[in-house]
Amino acid sequence: MELRRARSADSPAIRDVARRSLAASYPLDPQAITNAIEEWYGEDRLATMLEDPDHVILVADRAGQVVGFSESVVAAANTATMLWLHVDPAYRSEGTASDLFEATREELGRLDVKNLRGRVLAENTAGTEFYDHRDFHRVGTDTVEIDGQSYVENIYAESEQWGREAVETDGRTVYVDHDNHERGSRAPFHVVFTEPEGDAKYGYFCSNCNTLALAMDSMGRIECEDCGNVRKPMRWDAAYL
Repeated sequence: MELRRARSADSPAIRDVARRSLAASYPLDPQAITNAIEEWYGEDRLATMLEDPDHVILVADRAGQVVGFSESVVAAANTATMLWLHVDPAYRSEGTASDLFEATREELGRLDVKNLRGRVLAENTAGTEFYDHRDFHRVGTDTVEIDGQSYVENIYAESEQWGREAVETDGRTVYVDHDNHERGSRAPFHVVFTEPEGDAKYGYFCSNCNTLALAMDSMGRIECEDCGNVRKPMRWDAAYL
């Protein structure tokens, strides 16, 4: 089995593997899966991801057939997030996921990534156990939208965590989560919460100039008013069309 970077010719196979994997792992409506696949891995979207130096997609190629793939994004200096690791159900329990995971870590290591984070839907018991068995720790949760329905997503990390830092703004205390960040055009944005341990989001903290960023541009994107740093979506979002 060859583990390699995805190519444009792999696009149909990537969509097929993702469709089969989602159908086998989650109780999702077939149409919802189809819509999500087209949104995340449509031809134009995949072409953009393959050209993005911060996006890393590896495939497991068995005799010319793609049987699995991983999708990761470099979100900050020395840190990357594995968004998805899909294996065709017909080829599971053969070590393909483990091989893809290790190959992805090696590939990210060549990009100077030292800290790897992983995201997996909370309903995917096998996926959460996958990270547990590799000594990753659940450090938070987020939500991902699939065909208009929100699902809880667990966030895993293997490195030391820094937690939330209390900061004052407009006469109130909010909490900057240094372990929960998203890509920016100049530097990462850290998610800001209203409580030290709650899930209610307040906004974002721009690490480029160390200020809170709450302003949205006309396309719905978060932009830092002080330095112009713009939040880049971790996953495809219709608001960014």
